[in-house]
Amino acid sequence: RYFCRHTHRSFIMSKIKSVQVFGRKKNAVAVAYCKEGKGVIKVNGKPIELLEPSSIREKAYEPILILGQERFAGVDIRVRVSGGGSVAQLYAIRQSIAKALVSYYQKFVDEQAKRELKESLLTYDRSLLVSDSRRCEPKKFGGRSARARFQKSYR
Repeated sequence: RYFCRHTHRSFIMSKIKSVQVFGRKKNAVAVAYCKEGKGVIKVNGKPIELLEPSSIREKAYEPILILGQERFAGVDIRVRVSGGGSVAQLYAIRQSIAKALVSYYQKFVDEQAKRELKESLLTYDRSLLVSDSRRCEPKKFGGRSARARFQKSYR
């Protein structure tokens, strides 16, 4: 009886075409869940149009503007983002959206279309697919920050 229920559940799960991808920037992590749908993109349950700060909201639209709205028409993307500051979160969101679409195309569409997407994203900005490895340097003793030392005095 348990075996039957288990196979039934996995059968239902296998019907949904979905991928889960993450994007990172500093301490911010955005996880994008991409599945078949009507072209809805939401970030933490809110539409992408309401992202803050509004001055650099365009950055989050970049993958959509580069690849074209028609590529996003058949998929729904839901992004969960946490950690870091507001700008770092925005960069993590844009990376996760771009990576999600590329991996969705690789898994469910075809390799040629995926290659085209990847090429156009990389020619625009490498950080859309490859995460920035720079991190905050830890503070050391003998000074107030990572590099600055306390002033030396002889008397």
